[in-house]
Amino acid sequence: MLPELTLVLGGAASGKSAFAESLVKGTGRGLVYLATAQIHDNEMRAKVYHHKETRGAGWRTVEEPLDVGRTLAAISGDQAVLLDCATMWLSNHMLAENDLAEAEAGLMAGIALSAAPIVIVSNEVGLSVVPDNKLARDFREAQGRLNQKLAQKAGLVVNVIAGLPQVLKGQLP
Repeated sequence: MLPELTLVLGGAASGKSAFAESLVKGTGRGLVYLATAQIHDNEMRAKVYHHKETRGAGWRTVEEPLDVGRTLAAISGDQAVLLDCATMWLSNHMLAENDLAEAEAGLMAGIALSAAPIVIVSNEVGLSVVPDNKLARDFREAQGRLNQKLAQKAGLVVNVIAGLPQVLKGQLP
């Protein structure tokens, strides 16, 4: 059984989304995919299409690039949620120049109010070189802080590397 909140971390193309999907499927509940990506070009369109095809049938997709807290709070307890991903959500807020503290408070409130177990996918961006521009450095710092807050709240935290899960906190169901 999944805890109320699970955080799945990893680098780009690490297998974190596929692993997170398997956790949500394993609950036996209705499957909700909370998508935060925005399609701005053909490359992203293809990536979103590939994710949908790989995920397969049985998922209800909710596209919400910004106000995920409100969406999470409205999902019933007979469902399980995969929020993919916190990195895109944060990018959306930063590019819109929104107040990050306010956005994070809304996310955390939605997590607390949700009756459904939530699995959040997020990129671990702190393992590479220091970015060469301010926006990228600000993003890296904000992502690191967000991941720490989510990890502190989560009952299960898993880092996925090359498709292999490493449990950092809690126990796999």
